[in-house]
Amino acid sequence: MNSIRYVARRCSGPLPPVFAHSTRSFSASAVLAAKQLPPRIQIPETDIEEVFLRGSGPGGQKINKTSSAVQLRHIPTNIVVKCQETRSRDQNRKLARRLLEARLDDQINGTQSRSALKEREAARKKASKAKKSRRKYRALEEGKADEDEVDDDEQKIPEQKSSEVLSERLKHIREHGSGSDASKAVDEEDGKV
Repeated sequence: MNSIRYVARRCSGPLPPVFAHSTRSFSASAVLAAKQLPPRIQIPETDIEEVFLRGSGPGGQKINKTSSAVQLRHIPTNIVVKCQETRSRDQNRKLARRLLEARLDDQINGTQSRSALKEREAARKKASKAKKSRRKYRALEEGKADEDEVDDDEQKIPEQKSSEVLSERLKHIREHGSGSDASKAVDEEDGKV
């Protein structure tokens, strides 16, 4: 029972008895939020001329000896589609009809066809993904630049301290002289006795 998937539609009646024991609430909002594609074009069988051909290419003897490839011609527009995707004639017939419907939809509806809308959505998602990636790497680069500045500041502090110590030592040496007594006095001041 749990393996059955059910998409609830907005209805006034109760859930079917199969799902009555379920406490999970179902929502159709995710399904409704997606943009709806236009309906597929239905082509009457009288407008289609169907021919079965022998296949060619990879697939071995089964493809080469049987007439499993399907060629459809839409008589009013003279659009021709050939399908040899599978070794099954029935599957190739279904696929060829889908291809013919898509081609006819592209010709009739142009930029508002199902395939054009799908391509536009895929391009939009790809551009969004690329933008997000650029934003991520830009933030990483800025983070590295900030870390480099902090590292440079940390390196400058010891350098400044050592230069200050050296300048103090030189000042002390000038005052007390350059003998060993002067260096002992400097060491005593630094606590290195």
